[in-house]
Amino acid sequence: MDIKRLIMVAVGGQGNLLASKVLGEAALICKVPVRMSEIHGMAQRGGVVESAIVFGDASSPIISDGEADLLLGFEPSETLRALNRCNKETTVITNLAPLPPFTVSIGRGVYPEMDTIQALIKERTGSLIAFDAMELAIKAGSPMSTNIVLVGALIQTGILPLTRESVEQAIKTRTKPAFVDMNLAAFNLGFEAAAGAA
Repeated sequence: MDIKRLIMVAVGGQGNLLASKVLGEAALICKVPVRMSEIHGMAQRGGVVESAIVFGDASSPIISDGEADLLLGFEPSETLRALNRCNKETTVITNLAPLPPFTVSIGRGVYPEMDTIQALIKERTGSLIAFDAMELAIKAGSPMSTNIVLVGALIQTGILPLTRESVEQAIKTRTKPAFVDMNLAAFNLGFEAAAGAA
């Protein structure tokens, strides 16, 4: 089995860790070896949260610079910041709904233009799937399901050795019963959005 390396970046509160758990559970369902590591940073203050997930028979969950097969960004500027983990073959999926950091809010920083972010990503990677995942999450029932919209887009690429059914089963297992239907709807919207963006 080919080893596939995924980096996921978000800011605190965007559900990166739940997305990691869903993907890990789906890997177990598919009997795919999986290793994970997480960096939480100042997550509770809107700081970066990064997950590294390696699918296949790898000896380490560490993904060095230039090694990621996939980069999943929950926030556009965080996606841009993680570009050093990518190479010319990497597929990047990013949410286009920005969550500007505190420094921008108080006038001490400038948020990059969305066109600039996308151009820089395209220049340095193999392919880019970019869309407003938060808009689709709201359509599914809550902006809190943005993470699952992005998981849907990730699975649609077919790069990871996970089936759509295994991820849907993992969503049922890993999310609270009250949110299962909403998250399944979010997953399907993300899957369709990636199919349309490819």
